[in-house]
Amino acid sequence: MSHGTLLLICLLPLIPTFWAIVDVAHRDFGSIKKKAIWGVFVVFLPPLGGIVYLILGRRQGVKVTHNK
Repeated sequence: MSHGTLLLICLLPLIPTFWAIVDVAHRDFGSIKKKAIWGVFVVFLPPLGGIVYLILGRRQGVKVTHNK
């Protein structure tokens, strides 16, 4: 097995985690406490935290749009 394939296999499960971190940062959960709880959950339980957030937590937040 090549090093590139091994690296891909190791990093692939982290994609939901990285996606969830970015998504948490761009959503409004109504309170900073809820946002912090989701952020900590995602960061400290990879990749499970990211998957759970994308299935359950994403619906709880509202996408914040920045109008210029």
